[in-house]
Amino acid sequence: MGFEQLAELRDRLRAEKQQVKADSAQQPKQPKRKPSPQAKPREQDPAVAAIWPLQKHFPLAFPVNPAPKVPLKEGIFKDAEQHLELLGLTREQLKLGISTWCRGARYWASMVEDAPRLDLNGQAAGTVTAAQALHAKQQASRHRSQERRNRAKAKAQAPAPAADAAAVQAAD
Repeated sequence: MGFEQLAELRDRLRAEKQQVKADSAQQPKQPKRKPSPQAKPREQDPAVAAIWPLQKHFPLAFPVNPAPKVPLKEGIFKDAEQHLELLGLTREQLKLGISTWCRGARYWASMVEDAPRLDLNGQAAGTVTAAQALHAKQQASRHRSQERRNRAKAKAQAPAPAADAAAVQAAD
């Protein structure tokens, strides 16, 4: 192929590329992914929906993961109740959000003796007592053992592939 032919090919490819750009600029852009007709909007967990406003308005008391949770002031629900309108939550939603927040390994891990309890603004408002720390430790232990039982139960209910194959061979 000679230089003249290469130059002609280059010019033709440039012209085609410009034509494609012009055509795509005239057409409206389509979304990359079309939702399937069977797709339903994901339902949001009500507890999570109640926790988000708390994290937004009171980030020191309700830190976002991976920051560790902090022990909350006793009676924090009553303090938060005064901000229902700001949070955009009902009393029941607030109760669900706070109870869910205070139930779990991350929260129980924060409940160590003499740790400061924080109010909504992140100010110290008391400390965790030895009895409360012990209770949190027991809750965490109970939760871990329940998780182990659930995993063992699920594993026992799942059919073993080798046993199924043996049953099929025996039936033949």
